[in-house]
Amino acid sequence: MRRAPTILHLDMDAFYAAAEQAAKPSLRGKPVVVGGIGPRGVVSTASYEARVFGVRSAMPTAQARRLCPNAAYLTPRFSLYRQVSDQVMELLHELSPLVEPLSLDEAFVDLEAGGVAADTRSARAVGERLRQEIRQRTGLTGSVGLAGAKMLAKIASEQAKPDGLVVIEPGSEREMLGPMTVRTLPGVGPATAETLRRAGIHTVAETAEAGEAELVRLLGRAHGAGLYAMALGRDERPVVAERDAKSISVEDTFDVDLTDRTRVRAELTRLADRCVQRLRAAGRSGRTVVIKVRNYDFSTLTRSETLRGPTDDPGVVREAAARLLDLVDTTGGVRLLGVGVTGLADFTQEDLFAQLATEKAAREEAERERRAVDEAVREAAGEPEPERPRSWLPGLDVWHDEYGAGWVQGSGVGRVTVRFEQPWSAPGRVRTFPVGDPALRPGEPLPLVGGPPDEPRAPAPQSSVPATRPNSVSAGAASEPGTGSGAGMSSR
Repeated sequence: MRRAPTILHLDMDAFYAAAEQAAKPSLRGKPVVVGGIGPRGVVSTASYEARVFGVRSAMPTAQARRLCPNAAYLTPRFSLYRQVSDQVMELLHELSPLVEPLSLDEAFVDLEAGGVAADTRSARAVGERLRQEIRQRTGLTGSVGLAGAKMLAKIASEQAKPDGLVVIEPGSEREMLGPMTVRTLPGVGPATAETLRRAGIHTVAETAEAGEAELVRLLGRAHGAGLYAMALGRDERPVVAERDAKSISVEDTFDVDLTDRTRVRAELTRLADRCVQRLRAAGRSGRTVVIKVRNYDFSTLTRSETLRGPTDDPGVVREAAARLLDLVDTTGGVRLLGVGVTGLADFTQEDLFAQLATEKAAREEAERERRAVDEAVREAAGEPEPERPRSWLPGLDVWHDEYGAGWVQGSGVGRVTVRFEQPWSAPGRVRTFPVGDPALRPGEPLPLVGGPPDEPRAPAPQSSVPATRPNSVSAGAASEPGTGSGAGMSSR
């Protein structure tokens, strides 16, 4: 534990939804929900306006629509979120060499490692300046927590939401934590909370009063001892600049259960290619291929195969995934498929299995596989080869030859409705086109701040901030927290 609050935790406010509001003037101040929009979709992020109606992250989209039917339900645009995240992380690295990203919108920063004086006044000044710079650079808001330990800094940023700063002074930890629910502590999920509830333990103060021996008896030695230390405000974990990933994976949930074996295999091949793309983007290779299959009845199973050495060859991963699929009965219907690679390394075994000899051959093979997958998917679905996207998903960027940049507001019955507006414009007009209009095609995200670019943004080759009140308090003022809350990356 440090004697000064020099560990900073930044958490962007309702990140995905706020980015969409900033990009779409017509949605500012209105309920926005970002996530899967299909019947089996799940909410990724809800704006603060939507949270008033009870919409939360990880909630089924169908339930969210019942609670807040007038919200804008949008498909995530991860390319935009990554661009904004890169800008925020760049600001954090200007503060210190020790930055520990937890997700696109959340990170710890060791201010002492960046030369900030070890006192409350200096730390607070850095935190306030960071909030201002984030707003200027991105147009979005972030909440900052400052404390002498990582756990406390994260709790402080939760108390600061939205758009605030909270400092927990060293020495005031137990007083501040005491009245909070035990679920506030890291690692306390529903099962642990229920075990503690049955023992009459509901708050952090009651957890500390129970004593280490009682918590060990209830939860086991490792969990019990760790929980007791956290209840006392103790957390000695350092800020770690590099968090080594243990696995890389992708998965998709389907609106309709897949029962055709050819379609299942085709989707698994597509996921294997996406997984390898992420693997290569991270500069890694992997030794074990894993598939995940969730059946129509929600039963979920995994199968894995360990290779003779690490690889980033798409052909090798596809073949291993196909072999694993042969071990799974999918006749009842598949609602979710996933492919992952574990046992990560920084090198590959060049002669592994039938690894392709040259980059040219690899590209040609990948292209043949891609075409085969596309053809198999189309044949299984009974659809002809499309010349353009078969559907336009709400929220995605488009470009019209006459009207310029806009975004899809909705589609159906052979029509697509587009609102033409930009982040720096007034709310734009809505126009409707046939889905096959040759003048309409996918576009690219526009910058959130800085005004119109000098040159029009070319469309992609085929293929706001909610109103909040400033809040800045110090430890001991935890009885007056910010109005927002978060639970994991997707809820920000």
